[in-house]
Amino acid sequence: MAETRIPIKHATYILESDLEEKFVHSGGPGGQNVNKLATGVQLRYNPRRAATLPWPVIAKVEQVAGKRLNAEGDIVISATRFRSQEKNRDDARKRLVALIEEAAAPPPPKRRPTRPTLGSKKRRLESKAKRGTVKKLRGKVDPD
Repeated sequence: MAETRIPIKHATYILESDLEEKFVHSGGPGGQNVNKLATGVQLRYNPRRAATLPWPVIAKVEQVAGKRLNAEGDIVISATRFRSQEKNRDDARKRLVALIEEAAAPPPPKRRPTRPTLGSKKRRLESKAKRGTVKKLRGKVDPD
């Protein structure tokens, strides 16, 4: 049976077996449902243990994860926004995929330096000459 893959732009994919989900009680609105069911999701993903991402992407993911990265190297995403467990599960997975896509995106192209045109050089020199003549006219006044 084939492993379920979660596709990621600019990278390969992550395997569903690499994700570890823990269901927790979530606060907020929900009435008695909050006290009875564990609708919140804590999603854990360790990019170093997963063999599907290239090393440069793994390093960038750990950098982008920030405080969501714990001491064991797991990225921990908590989702308690919704009242249903399934929606929170989807939300956590989408946030993980977005984080990895941000890290895997290629850097924007750097600006290629251009040289000033001949016309812009002439205009600059003309304005400097004009400014110089204005300043020369501010000379000392004859006492006569």
